[in-house]
Amino acid sequence: MNTSFAKKAAGLAFVAAIALLALAPASRAQGEGIANQTQMGTAGGMTDELQYGTFGHGVEREQAERYQAFLKQQEPAKKIQLGNDFLKRYPTSPLAERVDADLVKVYRAQQDWKDCYQSAGAALALQPDDVDVLTTVGWTIPHVYNPNDSDADQELDTAEKYAKHAIEVLAKMPKPPGLTDEQFAMAKAARSFQAHSALGLVYFRREDYANSASELEQSTKGNPVQDPTDLFVLGIDLQNLNRHSEAAAAFRGCGQTAGPLQNQCQKNAILAQTQVDQSRTK
Repeated sequence: MNTSFAKKAAGLAFVAAIALLALAPASRAQGEGIANQTQMGTAGGMTDELQYGTFGHGVEREQAERYQAFLKQQEPAKKIQLGNDFLKRYPTSPLAERVDADLVKVYRAQQDWKDCYQSAGAALALQPDDVDVLTTVGWTIPHVYNPNDSDADQELDTAEKYAKHAIEVLAKMPKPPGLTDEQFAMAKAARSFQAHSALGLVYFRREDYANSASELEQSTKGNPVQDPTDLFVLGIDLQNLNRHSEAAAAFRGCGQTAGPLQNQCQKNAILAQTQVDQSRTK
């Protein structure tokens, strides 16, 4: 790798880390989650309709009513309290996994990463194939990753495991009832893009630029909702791999989206194109 760019890349990586953290609270997945659109037992999810008896064996009226109250609650602190109370009362309920999965979303919105990850672990212990939890948390971890955390490496390992398993689940997932073929294809594609994005960011954090680039190319190619963070990090990966022309294209892509990365992407696109032009004159 070009030595001068190696020094530059270190600075870019720092900028990327700040940008990733800034963008992390917003969800990247397009549309509704797959699990939340399915019946219980399919893809780890169920509908949110709570008529008594909807959930069949093991769910009594009181459980359904408490779950309904949990779902309807919008205030985060109260929702967390209702969710944890439900889990204490009914630890073996068929609804417990969905409560854990919903708590993942609440804690994530509050940027309470510790409890977010704990709820994800609890949900996946009950339903290992919940693709919504797998992709959401697998994507979140490398975005908010802090290398100074005592368990930083373990967190990246967890994110990698979640994202890889999500891809495996998506590959063999049958179409759930209630979704058209088009809706199912779109939902699967959205989660697949997110899983590959997660892996790309995990490998970038490990400075594994080749594997990072491979995954981010899969998360951006054909994606109708381009993530500027993915394109920015892809550009850094490609620069470190001396693929300057492709890097310039990635930077130009993220430079087209308004946001905290736009100016940096535009500057990097010019730098990468300059390197391409210089190589042609040699």
